[in-house]
Amino acid sequence: MDKRVQFDFEIEFTNGGGLQGQEFRLDIDGDDITDQELAKYIVEDMRLLMVGKVKIFNRKIIYEKHKRKPVDENSEK
Repeated sequence: MDKRVQFDFEIEFTNGGGLQGQEFRLDIDGDDITDQELAKYIVEDMRLLMVGKVKIFNRKIIYEKHKRKPVDENSEK
């Protein structure tokens, strides 16, 4: 079974405002992911700009089938 990370997050933007997520899930390649790696992953994955603080809460690894196809399967032929 694949591994995913489930977590809550808060993102503050440098130009004001913010974004929150609860029980958000992302596929991971390894056995674990740090809060710092997870913060970078979510900002890059959502293509967010002008990000200030990112806070991660209630992070846990779960066993669940990955939801995304590998990058090479998404490319057009």
